[in-house]
Amino acid sequence: MLPVYSGGHTAYQTFLLENLRKYYPDPTVFSKSTWDIIERFWNLDLSYTDELLRSKYSVFGPKPRTPSCMQRSYLLSIDFKVHSLTDWAAQLKINPLYAILSGFRFGDTPGVGTFYDFLNRLWDSDSDNLSPHIHPLKKKKVQKPKQKGEKAESIEKITVEQLFKSMESSSFSIDDQPYASLFKIYNHEFLTVSISKGLIDTSNLSIAGDGMPVVTSARERKHRICKCSENGITSCDCDRYFSQPDCDVGYDSSRDCFYHGYDLYMLVASNSESDLPLFPLLNPASKHDSHGFLETYFRFRAFLPDFHISKWLLDSAHDAMPYYQYCRENGIQPFIDLNEKRGISMKYKDDFTIAKDGIPICKAGRKMNHDGSEPSKARLKFRCPLASRKYGCSCSTPCSDSKYGRTVHLAMKDNPRFINFPPRDSKEWKLEYNARTSAERSNKREKIDFQLESGRHRST
Repeated sequence: MLPVYSGGHTAYQTFLLENLRKYYPDPTVFSKSTWDIIERFWNLDLSYTDELLRSKYSVFGPKPRTPSCMQRSYLLSIDFKVHSLTDWAAQLKINPLYAILSGFRFGDTPGVGTFYDFLNRLWDSDSDNLSPHIHPLKKKKVQKPKQKGEKAESIEKITVEQLFKSMESSSFSIDDQPYASLFKIYNHEFLTVSISKGLIDTSNLSIAGDGMPVVTSARERKHRICKCSENGITSCDCDRYFSQPDCDVGYDSSRDCFYHGYDLYMLVASNSESDLPLFPLLNPASKHDSHGFLETYFRFRAFLPDFHISKWLLDSAHDAMPYYQYCRENGIQPFIDLNEKRGISMKYKDDFTIAKDGIPICKAGRKMNHDGSEPSKARLKFRCPLASRKYGCSCSTPCSDSKYGRTVHLAMKDNPRFINFPPRDSKEWKLEYNARTSAERSNKREKIDFQLESGRHRST
């Protein structure tokens, strides 16, 4: 039969209050951290889950567990650091607090099979993965960087420019995605609540992005499905059966090792007070951040079209000209660190070089001084550092006869990658770019605090 839970979140709060008084009459038995969890779930309204998943239950058969209670119980297992559903189902039977906070009566709690059935209902596809199990071997593999701490080079078959064109011309519908129910729950019960409380400003949003390695197994598991070995061919390029088709081998620069699993790319509201996440997407481990951002961003824009993006805060892995061109065309301010591997100096007006921080260097090798800006024309003005209006230029080889000294205007249209507005050496740029670390702090919470890798995930 269909799940019924009359009263919604208010009924859960009444149930929680009655049973806590019954089993724990002395409130001092709980630690402060436990009271924090109790308070959090007291305020967490998950009644939308009951409404959304109602159609996924049969009208026949025994009465099912309430979907919101199953979801609440799963979230509790993360808070209490119990990584195995088998262990959690056992804990619910012996610990009244876990059962009561979940919304179950102590002594009448779900088994491990009920949890797996619930997780299956959250995934809107008959397949447990996004890709088919049978597919060709990857001919190009990720290579270890030459220097420690560096990120691995991209092995993508298409360029960033080609991917931009492909993503811009693609249309994404959330209802077509296997994670549609998951996203709707996240959006309705968490993201929308943050917006309503003023924690996220959707009218002027600065987003930071970063990829994070998620290890799922020690090695890649695959086996042959052809008969080449029986015919004496030990090495062939035939398709293989992969047990985790959405995963592959990538390089973790922080751990300085190869790993098998996913690359979780997370978009974060960098101008929110608590580095709140906006949209996550799982990619194969070999996915380079410059491609991972685009795969994530354009889906985010399609699923949440009312969000107005004003700034991108990204690290040097995203330093590619198409990023800057897209920002100019769409009214977005890019705050992207320069990647030295892609070249950090360029000739400008034949006799000037632009340094890594975007400051022009004159013939004598000196950095020029800021002397104003013109936002309406998107250009910056620089002046000779040795020029004096009274005494002229003190340089031994002056490049101008004027007492005012040589002046250079850097126009963003000439090279938006180098010529940034505001300039990279300004306090304004550095202060804004410092907020990019919000993506790293968000990733740390998911990986360390919520122990994401401890779930021993075997499917997407």
